[in-house]
Amino acid sequence: ELAPALEASLAASIAALSQWDPDSALSRFNRAPVGAWVELDPILKTVLATALDIADASGGAFDPAAGVPADLWGFGASGRRDAPPTDNAVTVALARSGRDGIALERDRARRTRDVALDLSGIGKGHAVDRLAAVCRDHGCSDFLVEIGGEVVGSGIRPDGQPWWVDLEAPPGVSLSPLRVAAHGIAVATSGDYRRYIAAGTERLGHTLDPRTGHPITNGVISVSVIASDCMTADAWATALTVLGPEAGMATAGEQGLAARIVTRDGVERMSPAMSAMLED
Repeated sequence: ELAPALEASLAASIAALSQWDPDSALSRFNRAPVGAWVELDPILKTVLATALDIADASGGAFDPAAGVPADLWGFGASGRRDAPPTDNAVTVALARSGRDGIALERDRARRTRDVALDLSGIGKGHAVDRLAAVCRDHGCSDFLVEIGGEVVGSGIRPDGQPWWVDLEAPPGVSLSPLRVAAHGIAVATSGDYRRYIAAGTERLGHTLDPRTGHPITNGVISVSVIASDCMTADAWATALTVLGPEAGMATAGEQGLAARIVTRDGVERMSPAMSAMLED
């Protein structure tokens, strides 16, 4: 009984949030005329509302309406690029970007400018939350759910141990994995070392700073966030990656986030909330 319910939940998430499916609710919203109100799929509404809140709280370091620049760099539905775009193309794309181009009102939203939603920095986390909810609805109290490194754990394993999850050290960084007991918590990690675009001898990671339209160059290669839900952890992991080690740690402290930031030089930073969890 559980398997088909999980499959149905995944299918509903894709139908609402996929930018690669031209028939998804997100794709249809992006094609709607500028200024036209669109009644939102419930999943899209939930994710968009949280995305806009985190965009505001992060000062624009996380932005759900940065789909045009992301696609320009080869990280959207148009597919990979062989070379970086020109500065002029980035400037043009940036003009078609920004959360101020999205208005949300109860169950409907509209584009006030010609921007495009891209919820890949938060949608996966919400899909994990939905799978966890399906497990609970079917009477399961002990489970681990994971999609692409985003995790929700509940209860214990059959041997009585917690669901141990290791936050891996990025390649080339000499750090021990951080082991987390996934018991009633969600964990999300944003890493900039798996997807990238080559620019000569330089590798530009897939995380764009939505404020500039360019890949980040702040030295951050991995951010992990522990939260009560995976959607929140997912989005904040992206935001802290963009903010960088100093501003990211400051924001994590202000927001009460349990976060770990790893930089290319091998330095590991823990927010006060994360340090407190480790001490416990």
